[in-house]
Amino acid sequence: MCLRPGPPPPVPGDTAHVARLAFPRGNMLLSLRDELGSVFDDHRFARLFPGKGQPAKAPWRLALVTLLQFAEELSDRQAADAVRSRIDWKYLLGLPLADAGFDSTVLSEFRSRLVAGASEALLLDAVLEVAVAHRLLKAGGRQRTDSTHVLAATRAINRVECVHETLRHASEVLALAAPTWLPTHTLPHWTEAYGRRAFDERLPRSAAKRVTWAEQIGVDGHHLLVALDATTAPSWLRQLPAAVMLRRVWLQQFHAGEANVRWRGEREGIPPAARFISSPYDADAHYACKASMTWIGYKVHLSETCDDDMPRLITEVQTTSGPIADGDVTTPIHQALRDKDLLPAQHFVDTGYINAGLLVETKRDFGIDLVGPARADFRWQSQAGKGFAMDAFSIDWDAQRVTCPMGRHSSGWSPALDNRGTPVIKVKFSTKDCRACEHRSDCAGPTATRRLMTFRTRDAYIALQAARHRQQTPEFLRLYALRAGVEGTISLAARSFGIRRPRYFGQAKTHLQHVATAASINLMCLVRWITGDALAPTRQSHFSRLIRAQAIH
Repeated sequence: MCLRPGPPPPVPGDTAHVARLAFPRGNMLLSLRDELGSVFDDHRFARLFPGKGQPAKAPWRLALVTLLQFAEELSDRQAADAVRSRIDWKYLLGLPLADAGFDSTVLSEFRSRLVAGASEALLLDAVLEVAVAHRLLKAGGRQRTDSTHVLAATRAINRVECVHETLRHASEVLALAAPTWLPTHTLPHWTEAYGRRAFDERLPRSAAKRVTWAEQIGVDGHHLLVALDATTAPSWLRQLPAAVMLRRVWLQQFHAGEANVRWRGEREGIPPAARFISSPYDADAHYACKASMTWIGYKVHLSETCDDDMPRLITEVQTTSGPIADGDVTTPIHQALRDKDLLPAQHFVDTGYINAGLLVETKRDFGIDLVGPARADFRWQSQAGKGFAMDAFSIDWDAQRVTCPMGRHSSGWSPALDNRGTPVIKVKFSTKDCRACEHRSDCAGPTATRRLMTFRTRDAYIALQAARHRQQTPEFLRLYALRAGVEGTISLAARSFGIRRPRYFGQAKTHLQHVATAASINLMCLVRWITGDALAPTRQSHFSRLIRAQAIH
């Protein structure tokens, strides 16, 4: 389908007349069209469409419908029906009353174009540009970021369930794709074994019997893979996603030798969580753990503005695999904000987004003051509190020498890399000096002969110490209180917009849902702000207000 770009038309007269009669006190979507216009235009999506073919539906309308769909948590069919039946939707989309809308599959095709073109961000960027045009968003202010878990649209299953479901799914797909080929390459017991899903409560109870059962599944899956690899098998069968998934899961879960197929033990080459396939239906969803919570899926990181007398707008959305650490997303967030010309002067984050290297890089590369509690010094000397923590030693960086609290100088200074490849400095003191020191056991340890220490390079060390000192000040506590507000935005996105429950398989489609949700939230915030519906303070119960009022008097 080709695109013939054109400007969004005005609201038809009959639609406007009926809408005003139906909503004499106004309506959110009517105000959205009146105050912000069409938000999108066709030219923004032009590169996603070919130059020739049947004319496509106006992408600016499809973009708005997509945002409304996620805002109201509607299915494609429900959204297409709303375009036909709801007067407020017709007003926003500039459609006449008699317009019959479009088939629901058009929305799926539009989302597929966005994902295929890696253009999910277009939905949010257009809304941000509208905010900039209305002088409700600018660079150089304050922003805050936090993340929350996202549950994949799959069952949470264990390893044994996963291999069974993978083989069952492959058999189902092959039964549809090659109904004449599959029956000649199956074994008699497969109908009973893989005719329905396996559930944990139906599996053998003992560990040994589970391994035996899993290895039988491994043998059956290996039998099918050998048949697919045979020269007599149609080559296109091997390219089916279910067949590819079967091969990947079997490589992760089994040792496949010439004589037998053996279940991998916990310490026998199982990939880390970031690469381990937890479901045959979503290879991007991985096992994750944060504090006491575990899940299979993703994380979504939301960054929003928090300037005084300005609306709270989400400026960046990052969807990552569940096991990815928050600190690995700090730099990508800043890069994305720089591309939008929306870098903040101060960025409020929690400890997960901060480390010594990021404190330096964020200031040097982006000019941002990264505000948040730095990681504490967990060395035992610091926890003991007897005056021999790292910050009790003075460092002469130019002379490459460290002086201990007792006035002794280090005897060795060696640049090195730690086990993560991070540049560090390794320092040692003289055995002669340490043995004679009365504080040796408190400083080096009861059995150590001298003090050894490892710390970051100059810029990173200074930045980390400065952050630790700043977070002890009353000014920091007052300033950092702003970060807590982003949790309210995440709660809104989760409770009212379903951001933790993706509709689709795969990280790309899940990210599209998150971006569309963020854009929807922004549109509602902008309309409320422009129409004078100010940001409400935190709600308090009548009882709390009464008691606090009595305390004041």
